[in-house]
Amino acid sequence: MYDKEYTQNEYEVNTDMEKTLFDSERKVMEVIWKEGEVTAKQISLTLRDTVGWNKNTTYTVIKKCIQKGFIERLEPNFVCRALLSKEQAVQDDTREFVNRVFDGSVPLLFSALLSQKALSKKELEELKQMINEME
Repeated sequence: MYDKEYTQNEYEVNTDMEKTLFDSERKVMEVIWKEGEVTAKQISLTLRDTVGWNKNTTYTVIKKCIQKGFIERLEPNFVCRALLSKEQAVQDDTREFVNRVFDGSVPLLFSALLSQKALSKKELEELKQMINEME
């Protein structure tokens, strides 16, 4: 299905699971990314209303995010500030996905994406422009 000559890439494999952003941590981070600096209490209330978490669950996940260096705790009032940007989290997730699914090969990723549907002329031009800007 894919041309195997593209299987190796210089993508660095993330073997440090301690720095992986898990789904529960992402829920906390999404609140902080959306609201900016926000109290742990407000995060707890938001996640109670949106996903049904209790206060203890939220605080446990917040503490894990602090331990991993994703957020910092500011006083007074246990204010949480993101140290990991959403953009960096997306880059990390993308790197992990490409490594896991495509053996680190970006060309294989694009081959899979492009084989799924025909691109419009506008989409092709946008991709060409992105590639030209990287050169």
